[in-house]
Amino acid sequence: MALYRKYRPATFAEVVGQEHVTEPLSVALNSGRINHAYLFSGPRGCGKTSSARILARSLNCAQGPTATPCGVCDSCVALAPNGPGNVDVVELDAASHGGVDDTRELRDRAFYAPAQSRYRIFIVDEAHMVTTAGFNALLKIVEEPPDHLIFVFATTEPEKVLPTIRSRTHHYPFRLLAPRTMRTLIEKIVASESVDVDDAVYPLVIRAGGGSPRDTLSVLDQLLAGAHTDSAGSSHVAYQRALALLGATDVALIDDAIDALAAGDAAALFGAVEGVVDAGHDPRRFATDLLERFRDLIVLQAVPDAVARGVVDGAQDELERMREQAARIGTATLTRYAEVVHAGLGEMRGATAPRLLLEVVCARLLLPSASDTEAALLQRIERIETRLDMSIPADENGAARPAAPVKQYVRKTRAAEPAAEPTRAAAPEPTPAPPPAPEPPAPAPAPTPTPAPPPAPAPKPVAAEPTPSPPPVRPPAAPAVEAPPVTPAAAVAAGEPNAAAVRSMWTTVREKVRERSRTTEVMLAGAIVRAVEGNTLVLSHESAPLAKRLTEARNADVIREALKDALGVNWNIRCETGTAPAAAAPTAAEPRRLPDEPPPPPDGDDEESMLAEAGNVDPAAPRRDPEEAALELLQSELGARRIDGG
Repeated sequence: MALYRKYRPATFAEVVGQEHVTEPLSVALNSGRINHAYLFSGPRGCGKTSSARILARSLNCAQGPTATPCGVCDSCVALAPNGPGNVDVVELDAASHGGVDDTRELRDRAFYAPAQSRYRIFIVDEAHMVTTAGFNALLKIVEEPPDHLIFVFATTEPEKVLPTIRSRTHHYPFRLLAPRTMRTLIEKIVASESVDVDDAVYPLVIRAGGGSPRDTLSVLDQLLAGAHTDSAGSSHVAYQRALALLGATDVALIDDAIDALAAGDAAALFGAVEGVVDAGHDPRRFATDLLERFRDLIVLQAVPDAVARGVVDGAQDELERMREQAARIGTATLTRYAEVVHAGLGEMRGATAPRLLLEVVCARLLLPSASDTEAALLQRIERIETRLDMSIPADENGAARPAAPVKQYVRKTRAAEPAAEPTRAAAPEPTPAPPPAPEPPAPAPAPTPTPAPPPAPAPKPVAAEPTPSPPPVRPPAAPAVEAPPVTPAAAVAAGEPNAAAVRSMWTTVREKVRERSRTTEVMLAGAIVRAVEGNTLVLSHESAPLAKRLTEARNADVIREALKDALGVNWNIRCETGTAPAAAAPTAAEPRRLPDEPPPPPDGDDEESMLAEAGNVDPAAPRRDPEEAALELLQSELGARRIDGG
């Protein structure tokens, strides 16, 4: 006897995985709330017809109606899973008895009282196959049946049942079994059959059954029938035997294909396809199993405890390999792989050269740039991120460069004058004085100015401009004093992270940016951390337009807030064009640029010179239109184009 018939449930308590149906029905039976029509819907092989027979057995039990039939009365014995049946319980297949004449005959028979039971019950299987005329013939008796009549409709497509019939029934939807529940069921049956089954066989059986208990038990029955029996009489189902009988792809071939995709190895991937063909596997089945593996990897990335929850099933060593594969391939890449394979499966349906199409699918998997879809774009970004993470040296520190000397503000009126060479003031006794400033470049040699007495000692050295020959009314200026060099450790505030720390946390910063602005996060894909200069984070980007956009206030604010959340710092953002500086020549980089100091208020001579310069404007020169000046600025700075005719 087939396993699905041998282990058919006899009571609602034995029905596995349908507690959402059996519990309400049991309560209704025990409380005596019996309806005249029921509708059981769900996928094939999930227990609809078996539950309808259990319902009939519970209704006609001598101790009933009850959810737990006694099993000893004539009705219970006749309606048992292997019983002869009962004249008052009629089971019809609407696929072959769905016409109007069949339903009229059923209607005429339904009016007769039961011969030996409490209720006359009609179980109509595949109820969606009943024609509209047939449903109309049943409508009156379903609406107002006699007290002894009960209908049970079972269907896989409840939406095809006539709405006027469906509205008169109690609808109970059945579901497919979860993998963990299914495994518990088949392990119990295997133990009852006294057969030893490899642990890796169960996922194959569950996947082949598709969640249907009847289909799964049929597959298991086939494997148990072909089990190898040793001299001691014990039966054993090996993994390789199950693999050959079920036509599934060897897990080793799937692992080879995944490893080749993770490494970008085209030769290894096409070698796996060659192995599939040499082993006699169907290319379409290999693509289906590969798609199942992509699904498992995506779920493992999204749900770390997917194995404990039973969402992903497999042998222990296989699960370990899948965890390693999920860590090597990004989510966006796996999603695109699944989309490409799914599309390829549709193309392979009915194809005369399935191997050729499978190889084309593999070529698409290896070439993300061949597509301009969003999934391909995300995969390319993911690859760039991986390569950037691999290219950053582990021992690279983010020490800032020494700061440049403080730049002294120079008025425009004095910019063209030759700079005088400062000299030390002569003194009879050695007195502490600041060191002389370096000689600035001058267009022409200038005479040495008259020595000036040294200024009064200041609390700390400050930078001052070189003093040219001052007018008699001007106070003498002190010679320029170079600021003391800043050590690299002083360039980053104490307790602040350096560039290396920012690089180590860059993935977290990117995630914080993504939460605020997806556009800004995509632009950061090509940016790398260049240095930390004081309270400014310097980024480097290969694209000049994107570097300019990242420096804009709205994007810089997003990055600043992300840095504040991830690192607890409040830094400014500056993005430059170019690649990261070479670690071997840090001294060749330009010094850190300091913000310009505000110019001091103009003195009397400056005011006179500015007035004189303003008075030199030719009054006869045409005055420029402000709008024209604005348009010229837009064209030069932003590349705008004027549209005439407006």
